[in-house]
Amino acid sequence: MSKFGQELIESAKEALAIAEGRAKPARAVSAEAPDVAAIRKRLGLSQDRFAKRFGLSSATVRDWEQGRRQPDAPARNLLRVIDYAPETVERAIRAGGG
Repeated sequence: MSKFGQELIESAKEALAIAEGRAKPARAVSAEAPDVAAIRKRLGLSQDRFAKRFGLSSATVRDWEQGRRQPDAPARNLLRVIDYAPETVERAIRAGGG
């Protein structure tokens, strides 16, 4: 198994332990939801192309932009990284087989 795969499994185990109350998170960060439409438009992408490029569901992107849903904490963090370094996110997704 790759190092990434091992780290992913360990992270999932840690998340389960936290969810079950057997462990406490190392730290909690509360982040305001980024403006998904502004990020997408700055990149010159349609909702569908933005979703595909970054491994998201088109329906999810649409719901975020229309205010029907809010991104959860991991999605907010991903959106921030996409906003800051979209090429890096794309490279990481390609390298991971996504």
